[in-house]
Amino acid sequence: MNSNQIQNVYFIGIGGIGMSALARYFMHIGKNVAGYDKTHTQLTDELEDLGMHIHFEDNVDRIEKKYLEKETTLVVVTPAIPKNHSEWNYFLSHGFEIRKRAEVLGIITKDTFCFAVAGTHGKTTTSSILGHILYQSGIDVTAFLGGIVEGYNSNLIGSGKTVTVVEADEFDRSFLHLHPNLACVTSMDADHLDIYGNVESIEESFRMFANKVNPEHLFVPLKVNLKGNTIGIDERADYEALNIRILNGFYHFDVQTPSKLMKDVKFGLPGRHNLSNALIALAMAEKYGVSEDGLKAALETFRGVRRRFSFQVRNEKRVYVDDYAHHPTEIEAVHNAVRELYPGKKVLAVFQPHLFSRTRDFMEGFAESLSKFDEIVLLDIYPARELPIEGITSEVLLTKIENPNKKLVGKETLFEVFQQSDAEVFITIGAGDIGEMVKDLKKVLDDRTQMA
Repeated sequence: MNSNQIQNVYFIGIGGIGMSALARYFMHIGKNVAGYDKTHTQLTDELEDLGMHIHFEDNVDRIEKKYLEKETTLVVVTPAIPKNHSEWNYFLSHGFEIRKRAEVLGIITKDTFCFAVAGTHGKTTTSSILGHILYQSGIDVTAFLGGIVEGYNSNLIGSGKTVTVVEADEFDRSFLHLHPNLACVTSMDADHLDIYGNVESIEESFRMFANKVNPEHLFVPLKVNLKGNTIGIDERADYEALNIRILNGFYHFDVQTPSKLMKDVKFGLPGRHNLSNALIALAMAEKYGVSEDGLKAALETFRGVRRRFSFQVRNEKRVYVDDYAHHPTEIEAVHNAVRELYPGKKVLAVFQPHLFSRTRDFMEGFAESLSKFDEIVLLDIYPARELPIEGITSEVLLTKIENPNKKLVGKETLFEVFQQSDAEVFITIGAGDIGEMVKDLKKVLDDRTQMA
């Protein structure tokens, strides 16, 4: 790929969170950017506001002429696009240069100092914290992120040319295209079994990724069975958070590194899982050479990532949190964070399962984690790239939840649920299109507060 020759970049699946970060990057460096996506979303609206032309019909005739010039156009495709997609097949049959998102990231980051953040959970938050630390510390960085970072309103931080931060995505082994200098694996739980088939294959893939760096340049929580710098929360490790307390909504803690003790570090995201994410980011940045003062100042000012325990309403009467969680371990982390912050409060959780295959593979785990909330509302499964699987439905999941305060509703009924529930804490959870409802659900609770 000769970047000087490329004038136009066309994205098939431009509205994906990882794809859109690349789209922003290419527009930032002066390329013409356009693309296709299946549906309108808040993210595609933001890209169009930046000047990108996006259409939502799989039709080659909708593509502007300049993007059909083979010599000057790069086509970037998401793995989620079906094989019979007519635009993709047009570019294939006409000999265009077509790259997967991970391949493009690999090319962009090859000649930079690359921080790669891998893991089945936590990589978006960890990479966002890391990008924020480096950017706020004056490092010449560009961070390609899998979420919209609060305070930046973007999934791209910085415009540096010498240092990059990337999410190392395990989906279809994409992270093996990367060239990391420092790397971490935040977690290594079973996921994407539709791709890998079994847990052993997932773990082997992570080992292949970890082997891209020397163990002294790899960072892992104690529970991750890989050789590297260890991260612990109140446990003996190479980097350990200790003396943890909560004051005015912030974690305050000390950090013992291999060489010194950092006193009174502050971090504002709730949940021990986020504390672990922050400690990993701190450790990687400290290894790179960021000062203690720089680390502490950046962690204190990090505001979070959209749809990662994102507070929508936070007043004395009600709290509304939205989260992208789509795996039982992630739902468990959300539950633990809520109970830590709001002990004794009644919590209503709305969950939209994501993918039929994931619902099938983790049916029992979803039921167990959801049962711990006070009241559970299920939506139908969001199919994304999949066709239905016989016998795998939200109705079946509902029967397995061991909590009588449960029900299955349509999306149109959810507003009524928010209007009538006596819960004090509301949570929406899932990786599907439930995120598009958050703004309107927030308005329901805001209106209730004003009328009270």
